[in-house]
Amino acid sequence: MKDKDHKSSTQIMLNKVPEITLFFWVIKILCTTVGETGADFLNTNLNLGLDGVTLIIGTMLVAALIFQFKFKKYVPGIYWLAVVLISIVGTLITDNLTDNLGIPLMITTIVFTISLSIVFSVWYKKEKTLSIHTIITTRREAFYWLAILFTFALGTAAGDLLAETINLGYLLSAIIFGVLIASVAISHFVFKVNAILAFWIAYILTRPLGASIGDYLSQDLNNGGLGLGTVITSMIFLATILATVIYLTMTKKDVIKKK
Repeated sequence: MKDKDHKSSTQIMLNKVPEITLFFWVIKILCTTVGETGADFLNTNLNLGLDGVTLIIGTMLVAALIFQFKFKKYVPGIYWLAVVLISIVGTLITDNLTDNLGIPLMITTIVFTISLSIVFSVWYKKEKTLSIHTIITTRREAFYWLAILFTFALGTAAGDLLAETINLGYLLSAIIFGVLIASVAISHFVFKVNAILAFWIAYILTRPLGASIGDYLSQDLNNGGLGLGTVITSMIFLATILATVIYLTMTKKDVIKKK
C-alpha cells in the first residue's frame, strides 16, 4: 500500500523512511515478532526483569534515534535498528502497565488507541498530511516515530487482549489479524480506499500479527505454542532481518526517489 507523494517548500532533507514495498512489510512483521520474543527473552531468560530490560532497551533506542535524526537521508541499517528497538519498547510499555501496575489489557488498548488518535490529529493539524512520503523535516520525523511507538504499544495490548484475556490463542489471533490486514489491502487496491488511511491501519495491525506469530512459535506446547523458545525464534527472525537489510542497503530498492 503506497500513498501519494507530496511536495513541500520546507523540505530540509531527503525522505527519512523507506519506500512501501513487499520488503517493507516483511521486515516490519519480522521486527514486531522480535519485539515480542526479544522482550520475553531479556525479561525471562536473562532474568533482567521488566525494569532492567526497559532501562537497557530504552537507552539503546534513544541512541539509535539520535543517529536516525542526525542523518539527512534514509539509512536502512539505522532505520530498521530503530524499528526493532522501538518494537521492544512498545511491548515493554504494555507489559509494565499490565504486569507491574495491574492495568487491564482492555484499558491499555483503549488508552493507546486514544493516544495514537491524538498524535495523528496533532500531526495532521500541524503538517496537513500523514503521508510517510513527506518525512522531510525534523518535526514530521518526530511525529512519525511517536506514532510508531504508539502503534507498537497498541498492537501489543490488542494482541494480548485477544490471545490471552479473550483466550483465542496465539494461532487463531494471528489468523484473525492476518485476515484483517488482507481486508485492508483489498479495500485499498480494489475499492480504492485512501492509501494513507489503509497504510496506517495495516501498520497497526502488523504489530499484533507479528506478536501472535512470535508467541505461537516461542511459547511452550502447554501454552498453545510450538515450543521453539524465545532464543531460537528471536535469532531466526533477527538473522532474516539482517540479511534483508543488507540486501536493501546494497540494492537501494526501498529508497524513495526524489522528484
